[in-house]
Amino acid sequence: MNKKIKLQDLGNKDYKDTWDYQEQLFKEIVEVKIHNRREEKNDETPNYFLFVEHPHVYTLGKSGDISNLLLSEKQLEAKGATFYKINRGGDITYHGPGQIVGYPILDLENFFTDIHKYLRFLEEVIILTLAEYNIIGTRSEGETGVWLGVGTPFARKICAMGVRASRWVTMHGFALNVNADLGYFDNIIPCGIKGKAVTSLHAELGRAIDEDEIKEKILKHFQNLFEAEIFTSAT
Repeated sequence: MNKKIKLQDLGNKDYKDTWDYQEQLFKEIVEVKIHNRREEKNDETPNYFLFVEHPHVYTLGKSGDISNLLLSEKQLEAKGATFYKINRGGDITYHGPGQIVGYPILDLENFFTDIHKYLRFLEEVIILTLAEYNIIGTRSEGETGVWLGVGTPFARKICAMGVRASRWVTMHGFALNVNADLGYFDNIIPCGIKGKAVTSLHAELGRAIDEDEIKEKILKHFQNLFEAEIFTSAT
């Protein structure tokens, strides 16, 4: 059981390039697992955690509805944004500058084999991080991600989540709005949920937030919850 996780901060990177890189790491882990079963070996499987910031992009999960994208192809171009249909769960979401995206690529057999628990742990990492800024983040029943003001007319989403898992190996992850331009969310029905707003730490606190500081807090809570050891690795 390998509870060490290699951290890689990819900086600002194209969505499709990052997706391809995730697939590469995902395949690497799966191949070790297949080899172990075939050869009756017990070689350790690696785990990764990627931080990245994407240029403006909209992504639609495999169960999503394209009508939740409110822009034509030409309008996307005019806004300097791209669009991809992808193999994660969830509906449509936006990624862009000022948003911290985290992609844990883990062999859950190193931790626990429970996808529901995995999603709740990802949410808890964000909830604990927000609490350090005196922001009360909560879950919304029947919806993934982290919300503020649930049960009030001012419910708003601050962190979206969508994951894929196969053979207990995960990819994709969470997107936390830190200093993001929230205007880009006006071009979609976020996560396919009508009538609910989107927010960011910047909007809630009225000031720009140090993104490196947020990353440190996320990693601290991730490490504690998953009882893992996170170490830095060159890409």
